[in-house]
Amino acid sequence: MKPAELVRYWHTIRYLRPVQIYGRACFRLHTPRPDKRPAPPPRPTKSFWQNCARLPRQTGPSQFTFVGQTREIAEPADWNRADWPKLWLYNLHYFDDLVADGANQRVEWHRDLVARWIAENPPGQGNGWEPYPLSLRLVNWCKWLLRGNEPIDGMLDSMAVQIRFLRGRLERHLLGNHLWANLKALVLAGTFFQGKEADRWRREALKLFRSELAEQVLPDGGHIERSPMYQATLTEDLLDLIQLDRAFPDVLPAQDVDSWREQARAMLDWLEVMSHPDGGLSFFNDAAFDIAPSLAALSAHARTVGLNWQGQQLEDAVHLDASGFVRVARGPAVALLDVAPIGPDYLPGHAHADTLSFELSLGEQRVLVNGGTSTYENNDQRRLERSTAMHNTVIVDGQDSSEVWDAFRVARRARVRDVSVSRSDGDLIIEAAHDGYRRLPGRVTHRRGWRMDDHRLLIEDRLDGAFSSAEARFRLAPGMSITGSGESRGQVSAAGIGLGWSCEGGKARIEDGYWHPRFGKSLPCKVLVIQFKGDRISTMFEWQQDPGE
Repeated sequence: MKPAELVRYWHTIRYLRPVQIYGRACFRLHTPRPDKRPAPPPRPTKSFWQNCARLPRQTGPSQFTFVGQTREIAEPADWNRADWPKLWLYNLHYFDDLVADGANQRVEWHRDLVARWIAENPPGQGNGWEPYPLSLRLVNWCKWLLRGNEPIDGMLDSMAVQIRFLRGRLERHLLGNHLWANLKALVLAGTFFQGKEADRWRREALKLFRSELAEQVLPDGGHIERSPMYQATLTEDLLDLIQLDRAFPDVLPAQDVDSWREQARAMLDWLEVMSHPDGGLSFFNDAAFDIAPSLAALSAHARTVGLNWQGQQLEDAVHLDASGFVRVARGPAVALLDVAPIGPDYLPGHAHADTLSFELSLGEQRVLVNGGTSTYENNDQRRLERSTAMHNTVIVDGQDSSEVWDAFRVARRARVRDVSVSRSDGDLIIEAAHDGYRRLPGRVTHRRGWRMDDHRLLIEDRLDGAFSSAEARFRLAPGMSITGSGESRGQVSAAGIGLGWSCEGGKARIEDGYWHPRFGKSLPCKVLVIQFKGDRISTMFEWQQDPGE
């Protein structure tokens, strides 16, 4: 191994917790023997489970569309095809379609699919027995049964085998949303079934989940991994647990249910701050549409399960200081700013090198967007999408602000400091700096300031240190046309939007680029690139009219 690779590995593993190191070894060396004893009896309930809105994914008896790709499961080997994307196969094993919109119209498909899965996926073998898809499938099978569907032959016994297997395969080496999903599945399954064994499942999982909830949900309601997409997924998880209490009254401890209600409200508040005026999530770290429920879907579902969340009256500047994001709104404009750590040091797998990036909307029209996420495969596309070049921030000497590599790894990472949110002459001013480029020979610190009023957004970038080249990049939403004049000013236009841009201290050019709003989806767009002439540039965006007028 080359010295540079050794350094990269060291700066990747040095942040891991001991449990991740020995837990990974245990996970690889020990696989529990499947316990095939019969299942405990289900616990009686009179409650009818209500699902959160979700797009259907099963388009035929054995046909599915996931991450932008449609495939047929024609034979048993297709559950574990080595030449198909791992994320596609994971989605297949989730069984999300059992709880998707219109699922009652596909009940026979679902019954046949459950029977096929049991017959074609022997205990402990293949993708479906990995802890994460196993956890999501258990939850979906429980929900399907709680909607009044009769279990097919062998289904309950299979669920018990899966639960026992999961107990011995908790993803302590990964932590974060994976361990959360494992524990949620065990809480739900341990409540769905009754008896001493099920009670033990539930008690053990609840004990661990309490500590994970306290660690993973930050004081401002943000999830510790700083992905709006996973934030929405985990918010739905808490709403599921709240509904579980309604389905089985007096089984779950009241203090846990109260905690879930409090944290679900805080997480919804966070999502509201970090959503664009069009209602969709923002694109920081791993994020894509149609994976997690929208804020509107979660809000409606919260009311269904008895959590009366009405939203907030947002101020013109909201600083989520625990998680590290700022929302500023003036006139028709809303900007979402990333002054956050890339994630917890021990778990940066869903992080992008997007420090000090931002997104901008005018009315319900997105104008400036980060690049998004279209794949989790370990390939060049994945590495590109995590790179600084795909985000609205500054690149120094062609390097990423954090050393993202492989599909889910980060070595040296940017640290944000000197964050301030203030007002001057009626303008909103946000300032921050990061040290991600101090690992380079010139030991550069990037300082960025945003200044917004009712008609314009000024971005001022300064680089302290020595460098050969640097550029600021601003990615426009698809459908936006852009022109330049004299390499220092121009116009951005789309239906109902007029936006002028100008720069000082740099030389601008316009490039072709892509936006990845969904897995498996790439849309062409334009990118405004401003090359530094010295150590600082100023970029101004001025909107010429209120959208919708």
